[in-house]
Amino acid sequence: MSKLQFESQIKAVPYAQTCVYAKLADLNNLSVIKDRFSDPSLRQAMEGKVSADQWEQMSERIQNMTFTTDAVSCTVSPLGEISLQIIERDEPKCIKFETVNSPIHLNLWIQLLPTSDGTSKMKLTVGADLNPFIKGLVEKQLREGVEKLADMLAMIPYGA
Repeated sequence: MSKLQFESQIKAVPYAQTCVYAKLADLNNLSVIKDRFSDPSLRQAMEGKVSADQWEQMSERIQNMTFTTDAVSCTVSPLGEISLQIIERDEPKCIKFETVNSPIHLNLWIQLLPTSDGTSKMKLTVGADLNPFIKGLVEKQLREGVEKLADMLAMIPYGA
């Protein structure tokens, strides 16, 4: 097995660290994401970061999203069902996730730091244990995926 780690760029978030943490620490708050895949305004916001073809591929590949306080699950073609569960909360700085029911074992950390009273910054880190065959198949997608996920999380209206 090979241990890989991918980090997103640091993303500016126009909301206070505590607001961002509160929303991300309860995954029920993110259920709006599944409705936003068809939202033209989100598509426009992602323009330049995600091509129209990539957007369509994400919409087609990610299906059946469900949310609970501690977990998010979806079906990702061709991998099957993937669930991420919160395994640790360090309020208001970090939320750690781990895959369950997944063909690939991943960890995800969302790190939050304040930059002022009303703004913060966010960085995502993904760690994966992959065999060499799987590594060759998914390394590029994981590298790109962590950046796209960070972009998407940075655009959520945390104050609403």
